[in-house]
Parts: sequence; structure tokens; C-alpha cells
Amino acid sequence: MTSCGNQPLFKDGKGCGSCYQIRCLKPDHPACSGVPKTVIITDMNYYPVSRYHFDLSGTAFGAMAKDGRNDELRHAGMINMQFKRVPCQYSGLTVTFHVEEGSNPFYMAILVEYENGDGDVNQAPFSLRITNESGKTLVAEQVIPIDWKPNKTYSSLVQFH
Repeated sequence: MTSCGNQPLFKDGKGCGSCYQIRCLKPDHPACSGVPKTVIITDMNYYPVSRYHFDLSGTAFGAMAKDGRNDELRHAGMINMQFKRVPCQYSGLTVTFHVEEGSNPFYMAILVEYENGDGDVNQAPFSLRITNESGKTLVAEQVIPIDWKPNKTYSSLVQFH
């Protein structure tokens, strides 16, 4: 049950993973059930339609329909909805780390998924744990600050001995 969100929802990526309860309004479309459903913001929608705009997956759009009328609502185009921010609930799942496509031994991008609660992961500060070839491990606590910048080097207070 995913959705793209425009800038006030996606927040330059900070809103990725946020959960919203949405519902279409019965008077606006006859196939609308009026039953609230929860969606997760996964991407940015650049098409300026309204102040807050959800570009719903087909599954999410159809889930708001009355029984047997999923396709009818999915093909309705733009409809008015009510929405509110809600805690994310991933029953039976643990926090997951997805290594993004394009990662290689010299560059790694990680997507953090399935965080219960507010769903937003603060992107910093980062602590890093590294292991050398001998199997020794060290942790650089909060080595990458909240205001990190690309192409900048951050020194830790730790070293292998």
C-alpha cells in the first residue's frame, strides 16, 4: 500500500517511509467505500496538482473502493481524500537494511525499511562499526554528523591497535 507524495509529504526524502491514513469521500465517487486505509510514502511526485497530493499505487487506490468496485475507483483519476499522519505498524517484521542498486565495494547506499512508529529515520548522526581483515572490530560513535555533506571527510576518535 504505497504512494508517492508531493514535496510537503516527501520532504526531500525525509518523508520517505512515513505512514498516512487516507480515505476517499463517498459523495465524490460512488465506488468509494469511505473506509480508511494506510499507505506508506515511498517516492516523490513532481506533478503539482494540489497542496498535498498522493499518487497512489493501484493496490492502494483500489483498497479504498466498495467491494467489487476496485477497478472502477482505480480508473477514477483524481479524487478528493482526507488524510492524517499515523504511526507505521509492521507486525511481525523487523527493521531491514536494503543495499541499493548501484552499490559496489567502493560505494554503498542503504535503505532502512520497516521501522514501526513514526516511520521516518533521522539520517544522522551515524555511528559506524568496522571490522578489519584480522577480525578486530571498532565502533566510531556518531562520526558522521547531522549536517553531513557529500565529498567531505569525517575523522573518528578511534583506531585499530
